[in-house]
Amino acid sequence: MKKTITFVILFVSFYAIGQEKLQLTDLYKLLNTNYPLTQQTTLLEKQHQLDLEVINTENLPKLEFAAQATYQSDVTQIPIVIPNSTIEPPNKDQYKATISVNQLIYAGGLVKASSEAKTAALKTNLKQVEVNLYQLKKQVNQLYFSILFQQEKKVLLNSKKELLEAKLKEVKAGVKYGVLLPSSDSVLETELLKINQQFIEIESNKISLFQSLSNLVGTEISSNKTLENPQTITAENNEINRPELDLFQLKKEQIDNTETVLSKQIAPKLSSFATGGYGNPGLNALDNSFQTFYMVGVKLNWNVFDWNANKKQRESLKINKEIIDTEEAVFKLNTNIELDQNKAEIEKISAFIPNDNLIIQLQKNILKTAESQLKNGVITASAYITELTNLYEAENNLSTHKIQLLLAQTNYNTTKGN
Repeated sequence: MKKTITFVILFVSFYAIGQEKLQLTDLYKLLNTNYPLTQQTTLLEKQHQLDLEVINTENLPKLEFAAQATYQSDVTQIPIVIPNSTIEPPNKDQYKATISVNQLIYAGGLVKASSEAKTAALKTNLKQVEVNLYQLKKQVNQLYFSILFQQEKKVLLNSKKELLEAKLKEVKAGVKYGVLLPSSDSVLETELLKINQQFIEIESNKISLFQSLSNLVGTEISSNKTLENPQTITAENNEINRPELDLFQLKKEQIDNTETVLSKQIAPKLSSFATGGYGNPGLNALDNSFQTFYMVGVKLNWNVFDWNANKKQRESLKINKEIIDTEEAVFKLNTNIELDQNKAEIEKISAFIPNDNLIIQLQKNILKTAESQLKNGVITASAYITELTNLYEAENNLSTHKIQLLLAQTNYNTTKGN
């Protein structure tokens, strides 16, 4: 099932890359699929399975083989003489080989508690991977909107170029018929060469940004792709829905499970055992010969007093929970501060845009007048280019503010966890 899901995700991701246009959500999916950190998910699950198998072996019989050969300086002897009977003391050199089987019968739920603690640790580690991936989203946002800015800049520069090329034809006609100064067309041609240089710079920036984005999401993305402006909706409330909050909760649950394991460790443990062996002497110490022997029984272990070590460990865990509570409080505080900053940025940029539109409209009127004056030889081509550049800069400012607004709104949603 997991392989099928992974295949579908990869198929959708590569399908998205194959399209002419890319959306921000496509890159999020690629990041969550291809970033090296995602490999930890599979590794953690494999590790967890192995840990559970190890814990479950506590319920299985334990088989132990032991062998020893000893020589002792003295042996037990009977200090009395029994008539008509000779009791030989044991040999000073003794030999013994045993096989023992131990079966845990009762451990106060320790095995189950240990398994649950490992599962809680897995959930925490998986959530930590999710948090680390989520924190990379802002890097994706920054690269995405930087490319968008270069795209919009290229569109505006292309419009300026087309307008200059059309005007150059008119100016050349004016120079030909003596209406305009002979150098007027050279001024426009120079400006067109400068525009070509700006195109080269934009393309170079795009290639560099696309390469950084490709490295981040783990898939080669052509710089010829067109990125789409995301549709962003920002909610008015500051309710946080970040994976970090789930991580804090899982960490506290993990501590609860660890505390349960500690409480089970001091419970009495009951086990059965069976031991079979061969040695000299056997269980009969007065028989100086190699014998087989066996022993079966039950055994109870209970650590009645441990100098309060277990209790202190549990108290330490409670302090860890309090530390996590403070970390959660700090995270919420910093996140709310960041959200307030994002909202202030959104409001500031939103206030720029109406003025940008007014400036553009006024600059278009100025340029229209300059076009008429240039046509009639009242102003030079340099003066006309100045007004055209002013319009381009005004339109560029509007485009920049729109992209900055989208970035601020997207970062706001990312900070909230939407």
